[in-house]
Amino acid sequence: MKPKQFQQAVLNWFEHQGRANLPWQNPITPYRVWISEIMLQQTQVATVIPYFERFMQSFPCIESLANASVDDVLHHWTGLGYYARARNLHKTAQIVAFEHQHQFPDTVEALSALPGIGRSTAGAIRSIGFKKPAAILDGNVKRVLARFSATAGWPGKTAVHNQLWEIAEYYSPLERTEQYTQAMMDLGALVCTRSNPQCDQCPIETNCKAALRGEQSLFPGKKPKKAIPVRESIFLMLRSPEGDILLQQNPPAGLWGGLWVMPTIDQLSELDALAESLQLEIKTTNFLTEKRHTFSHFHLDYQVFDVEVLALNNKVTENDDVVWYNRNNPLSLGMPAPIKALLN
Repeated sequence: MKPKQFQQAVLNWFEHQGRANLPWQNPITPYRVWISEIMLQQTQVATVIPYFERFMQSFPCIESLANASVDDVLHHWTGLGYYARARNLHKTAQIVAFEHQHQFPDTVEALSALPGIGRSTAGAIRSIGFKKPAAILDGNVKRVLARFSATAGWPGKTAVHNQLWEIAEYYSPLERTEQYTQAMMDLGALVCTRSNPQCDQCPIETNCKAALRGEQSLFPGKKPKKAIPVRESIFLMLRSPEGDILLQQNPPAGLWGGLWVMPTIDQLSELDALAESLQLEIKTTNFLTEKRHTFSHFHLDYQVFDVEVLALNNKVTENDDVVWYNRNNPLSLGMPAPIKALLN
């Protein structure tokens, strides 16, 4: 199937079946496209929509995001996961605002140089936000092209990944780029789905190699399975006599970087040493619950203990990375979902 035929078939389908009322489409700007693309990484559209709308209310432009605190940005991101995305949003906003005079660059190379923006996201910003030619290869487009071309292998492998990029570039148009890019994403999200693809509704079905062979389930290739490791931890709900909960801010890098969490220990025998380091006197200790939180590469099994404490001096309140959190008058802090759930 020649590129012009492929493009026309996809665009004709999009005119009648594509999505045109997503919040980031009205209006379309490079800033709004960027925010939506970052939020949509590893996250479904239905989940992203309310987060996007709240984010836009607080940070309607690049200047407002650049001038916000990291804590405020992380607070708005709480529940979306993959918090490095939020930290990179803030870094990029400051670079664009203060080094690019509040204007996004419009080339894939310059966009890809910004924190948190890869080649596909850069292509989406350029093609949709600037209406200039650029290919994309997000998860939905990978699936469409892998099936259409019967490209074997897991797309996480460099050779397969590069092959799919060549195909994406080959079929990308020079005109109507914003519509074509959205059409390809919609085609993967609405028709060429992971399971039970609606091939009878697909505009390129008659030329799709996987469909012609009846092998849709084989493409794209699956990631080789590995046993998911399990880590264990103890979360401490250190509670003052007034009912406030002690929270610590994690370092910027690492797991839950920059977020506010409860102090953690590996063994309950470490509790006394932790209390001493914070100048706290332990009054009572009670087991509350045991839970599991799954990250992309491991499971975290954690026990939660309620620990009533008494502050021996003002050491806690003198630390910038430690706060007493009042649940009746909560601070706007960025917290991982498991911590937020425990505090509610």
